[in-house]
Amino acid sequence: VEDAPQGLDDRPIMMRTAALLAALAGADAYMMLPVTARPAAASRGVLSSLRMADPDFDLVIIGCGVGGHGAALHAVSRGLKVAVCAGADVGGTCVNRGCVPSKALLAASGRVRDMQDAKHLAALGVTVDGAVTYDRQGVADHANNLANRVKGNLEGSLKALGVTVFEEKGSLKGPTEVELVGSGKTVKAKDVILATGSVPFVPPGVVTDGKTVFTSDEALKLEWVPDWIAIIGSGYIGLEFSDVYTALGSEVTFIEAMPKMMPFFDRQIAQLADRILIRPRKIDSYVNVFASEVTPGIPGVKPATVKMIDANTKEHVETIEVDAVMVCTGRKPYSEGLGLEAVNIQTNRGFVPVDEKMRALDKEGNVIEGLWCIGDLNGKMMLAHAASAQGISAVENMCGHEHVLNHDAVPAACFTHPEIAMVGPTEEQAKERAEKEGWEMGISQGNFKANSKALAEGEGEGIAKVIFKKGTYEVVAVHIIGIHAADLIQECANAIQHGTTLPELAMTVHTHPTLCEVLDEAFKAGLGRAAH
Repeated sequence: VEDAPQGLDDRPIMMRTAALLAALAGADAYMMLPVTARPAAASRGVLSSLRMADPDFDLVIIGCGVGGHGAALHAVSRGLKVAVCAGADVGGTCVNRGCVPSKALLAASGRVRDMQDAKHLAALGVTVDGAVTYDRQGVADHANNLANRVKGNLEGSLKALGVTVFEEKGSLKGPTEVELVGSGKTVKAKDVILATGSVPFVPPGVVTDGKTVFTSDEALKLEWVPDWIAIIGSGYIGLEFSDVYTALGSEVTFIEAMPKMMPFFDRQIAQLADRILIRPRKIDSYVNVFASEVTPGIPGVKPATVKMIDANTKEHVETIEVDAVMVCTGRKPYSEGLGLEAVNIQTNRGFVPVDEKMRALDKEGNVIEGLWCIGDLNGKMMLAHAASAQGISAVENMCGHEHVLNHDAVPAACFTHPEIAMVGPTEEQAKERAEKEGWEMGISQGNFKANSKALAEGEGEGIAKVIFKKGTYEVVAVHIIGIHAADLIQECANAIQHGTTLPELAMTVHTHPTLCEVLDEAFKAGLGRAAH
């Protein structure tokens, strides 16, 4: 090996060495080698003869959404033999009933909004002759076709990489033994990842019929556009669908249980969003109330009814009749039928407990060897890309490469027009941390109204807000509302992940004229400098 020319791939030599070691010393010597140096399944004849109880796969993943798919791809790159139990749902919620089709609806409805904004178009010297209309079925088909296309791409990538895809759902018979539900078959693996995601949460008292009272699952089909729709909850999903429905001509009424709209966003950003996204549109709201009873109607014939009670006193506040009700009250983990009782797991509100390495924990808080859990099912951060990152982290750990995901560096976005994006804690949360940990918080800001590119687009509304530690200038969080905020946030997430400080960011050249100069202004402002 030492005499081999530099630059040549030495994996064949290492693989022959692995086979020889396995024959001489058994499995322990084999497992000590890097995963990429281990012989492929077809090359393990000597090893298999010594270990008759070899598992069917190195890794079996239950669930095939973005988290399971990401874990599978990374596991293959690490040399593992992988299978997924897709449950006839490759792509999961994100691709089939969430992130992907909702972006298609937002893109189409956003075009309608832009083309109907005569004042904005006139400022650009553009006029539209005649009414701007849309084909509801065409918009719905765009969303459905995109979901099917992306799903097909995911399926194709798994097959191309040699991943075995079982159509059945998976259920645990033990930590590393999985039943293929309904087939009478089981498979064994060295490791198992639970990645079954979540489903919409429907509160008690709310009756859904999928037509006049529905969740995001049904809303994405866009089977009709109601004249007046009540949206229960003002989080990411509720805000995005208010954007879609108002652009397509609906009036929207928000029903929010918390004292203020958008309660889980940074307070300053929520206030700006209220001014930019709520007040100028046909939207009104009730806050600090529960939708205690929701009864379906009949489309175009009978309205749906929503009875509201005070969130504190539980006294009746008002009952309204609307054409439709969309329930956006969050999501709950999909843990039913997973066989968790077989491995001594006790869920917390349906969530599977895990440690920082994504290893599943039993009732006593002990690590269950070989069993991992990622994504919405563990509840650490219910975002598709967080699930994928957790899956990659789990694979790294099971391969002996210690990794702990920094969830403070995972960005998030709400794809309204304009967009909202964030990474790290809100200002209120950061203040609590600063007081607890003993550091002083600083805040700086950049403005879209001072940005040439934003003004060229006629989109000067919005800010970028940077929260940092005074003294060290470490970036703690960034919150943005404005055009393409979802794209701009990545630079900030990278800074938090890699510990890039404000002085370093402020000396980084940003292209002119681009929207990212809003961040350049904010970084420099944190140091008391001005951006041109």
